[in-house]
Amino acid sequence: MKRKLPIPERRRLVRTFVKTNPLYGKRPEERSVEELLEMGMINLDKPSGPTSHQVVAWVKEILGIEKAGHGGTLDPKVTGVLPIAVGEGTKALQVLLSAGKEYVGIMRLHGDVNESKLKKVCKGFEGVIYQIPPLRSAVKRVRRRRRIYYLDILEVKGRDVLFRVGCEAGTYIRTLCVDIGKKLGVGAHLQELRRTKVGLLDEEDAITLHDLKDAYEMWIEDREEEEIRRCLKPIERLFDHMPKVVVRDSAVDALCHGASLAVPGVAEVDTGIRRGDKVAVMTLKGEIVMLGKAVMSTEDMIRADKGICVVPERVMMRRGTYPALWKVKGSI
Repeated sequence: MKRKLPIPERRRLVRTFVKTNPLYGKRPEERSVEELLEMGMINLDKPSGPTSHQVVAWVKEILGIEKAGHGGTLDPKVTGVLPIAVGEGTKALQVLLSAGKEYVGIMRLHGDVNESKLKKVCKGFEGVIYQIPPLRSAVKRVRRRRRIYYLDILEVKGRDVLFRVGCEAGTYIRTLCVDIGKKLGVGAHLQELRRTKVGLLDEEDAITLHDLKDAYEMWIEDREEEEIRRCLKPIERLFDHMPKVVVRDSAVDALCHGASLAVPGVAEVDTGIRRGDKVAVMTLKGEIVMLGKAVMSTEDMIRADKGICVVPERVMMRRGTYPALWKVKGSI
């Protein structure tokens, strides 16, 4: 049975009924391949062996582009979901830092353990745990609080344990296996690991480097777009797991210039937004405008007549995409 990471299901509330002007902007699915190469993303199935940095270098070489980056490093031997952004899309990678992850791995026990005891001990690791990053980690080795959403034992063969874990970003699976081994009293280590989910990006939709190369060559030589579009997606996919605020056309260009979002510019808003939450600010066509921090809750945005509701953290949309129907007052 497939498990789901705890991403809240949200409803979209309409604050005011407005239309979008078809002369400006473009629905993400209508972008040309050239536009996707300027700001797009790839859900790549990383092979075992190369570093994440090397995989990104190969993507740049395949696509003939100068700029690309990955969201969430995988160790060389680890396979699976490696989100890659291309062109200006690299500005969006920070949104994946807080996205939940899912892994499937093999844990090798250093002694024999009764299966019922194994499952009971693993179940005890669900919830809040504390970890100290491993010695070779690039981060400071201090005690860190992390949450394990689920930890399922899929199969046990001798001392090899096939497991699936859904966890908060920043969880060290190698450390988790070592800690489970200590709790069992026999010791354990991680033998193999594959990342199967990052937020709402799933391994089932991931493509390989070979897929990407073949698709790009088909597009270059025959102008066949079906396969390259299967590989190269609009950058908005990286924001799928985030709550969203949708704005009027008249507010867009001011936000592109760094203005804060005021309530009159809001057309629609997702349920469940709290003050301090990171939100994706979108156009009525579904384009990402900016990443921001909510300073009002969903209820406040719906009920208020004025006031700032989202402050900018990272602007994504190019200035001039929508007309400048605003006055320079710092917000819209």
